[in-house]
Amino acid sequence: MTNKLQLGAIALALFTAGLAQAETIRIAIGTQDTTINCATGGVLIRELKLLDKYLPHDGKYKDVQYDIQWKNFTSGAPLTNEMVADKLDIGSMADFPGSLNGAAFDKAGKKSLFITVLSGSTQGSGNGIVVPKDSPIHSIAELKGKTISVPFASTAHGMLLRALKNNGIDPEKDVTITTQAPEVAGPALQAGKIDAHADFVPFAELFPYRGFARKIFDGSQASTPTFHGSLVNADYAKKYPEIVVAFLRAAIEADRLFASDPEKYSDLIEKTTGIEAEVAYLFHGPLGLQTRDFSWKPEYRQAVKTSIETLRFLKRTDADLDVASFVDDRYIRQAFKQSGLDYDAQLKNYDKLPLKAKDILTGKPISDARRLGQVWIEGEAKVRNYATLESAVDDARRIETGGKKIRVIYAQDYNSGIKLLARQAWFAQDGKGQLAAFLLRDAATAWAKGNNAKVVDYAGIQPQAKFASN
Repeated sequence: MTNKLQLGAIALALFTAGLAQAETIRIAIGTQDTTINCATGGVLIRELKLLDKYLPHDGKYKDVQYDIQWKNFTSGAPLTNEMVADKLDIGSMADFPGSLNGAAFDKAGKKSLFITVLSGSTQGSGNGIVVPKDSPIHSIAELKGKTISVPFASTAHGMLLRALKNNGIDPEKDVTITTQAPEVAGPALQAGKIDAHADFVPFAELFPYRGFARKIFDGSQASTPTFHGSLVNADYAKKYPEIVVAFLRAAIEADRLFASDPEKYSDLIEKTTGIEAEVAYLFHGPLGLQTRDFSWKPEYRQAVKTSIETLRFLKRTDADLDVASFVDDRYIRQAFKQSGLDYDAQLKNYDKLPLKAKDILTGKPISDARRLGQVWIEGEAKVRNYATLESAVDDARRIETGGKKIRVIYAQDYNSGIKLLARQAWFAQDGKGQLAAFLLRDAATAWAKGNNAKVVDYAGIQPQAKFASN
């Protein structure tokens, strides 16, 4: 009996010692939940527990324990501080703060790597400029002599500087530019303390959706590519490349899930972040403002280069990062390969998430996105699609008259194709009642002159019935 007890004690001791020696690997991830461009690298992975699905458990990882830590930030700067301090291993942010991340690591004698794009626009959509809802200002040219706020050293700051210069406005002499985070700028707009505010995803659309601002400029007008992506501590990536690839595979699945049911996951984003689902869908639903894209297209590499140059101009950094080594696509290429995807094919693909739908009234396939209208009704799981804006508006009004609530109505800008909140858009309506939607009043006016149409806002749209009876 004694021998059996002794053997049992020895076996327990060896088992306990083995547990004590099992390596615990930290995976500390910094997110920006309210910056919904980062959703596939943060909110969705975390809430759907996708990372666990892809973490390695063989080879050198056979007996490891994973300590997954998530921490949310409202901007890139504090996230970078914690990455440099080795409190975080992976973080997601936009091109400008991402470049500052690389510069901060360099200053500390370390290195970070920009390993993937998560979502962006090669056109520049996502960044934008808004004014108070009742402001007389309708174009960027009218901002001369005005006070504009922007989060300094952000991707929106770079967009603002370029947009002003493109419109003949000297950013240092002709306007007053102040620094404000979006949570400060919102109340400032409502109180009339600033004339305009420039910001990144999703605030140039969120503020108009919430009813106290109006968008007068979209980043695509400045032709400045913009994106959000993920970075990793280079030492961590060198030590645990399989974990970095697992994170990216989780992000790829998050993207696939969102594409399969954008309404469902837009609602999840709202539940988790407080950013309304209608705004999340505006960005990431079919034909949305942004394209979720994990490939390092030349435009995104150029965006990093431009951000570094602009930050040096703003004296926010004196670092001269080598984009060729800072942007590292090895890990995302491997993640694509393991996911059964063709990375090089994606590099050539510039398409937005497509809309494959039929007109809800006629049952016919929708072929012309410029005339598209969409209506999301309270209590309905899916957005309704209409081949024409006028039928979407008429049906929405009929539905509201019947007592149902409309969550949102979408249109596509007739010229640029960017997605719009219809209630904040401008329209040209011709003699047959047909509508073309535009972000800017001037664009609607120009189109109306050449097409025998009149310019109206959403409230001024005449119902189809009026034209049918004439």
